[in-house]
Amino acid sequence: MTNTKVDRETLRELADEGNETALDRLADLADAAGDLTELSELLDEGSTHAGFLLTRRAVATGDLRELQRISDAGYDEAGNELDRLLKAPSDRHRD
Repeated sequence: MTNTKVDRETLRELADEGNETALDRLADLADAAGDLTELSELLDEGSTHAGFLLTRRAVATGDLRELQRISDAGYDEAGNELDRLLKAPSDRHRD
């Protein structure tokens, strides 16, 4: 039987060689581990999947600053989500 479990070192080597699927898999592993630092580094390397995962987390917590940072790092959907949250009606009543 063949061992299909891929280690992080191999994934990193493949990602460094330009394999986007390996980069996405590293993002999935970082997300599962709750490693936001690694996810941010992967986003900086150009992983749109890491951007998606970070955006999903930021939306869930309502973290507008993080959405701006993710957008600034090049993941446009974070900017769209930021705009959506900023335009959402407030729960407070105006006087």
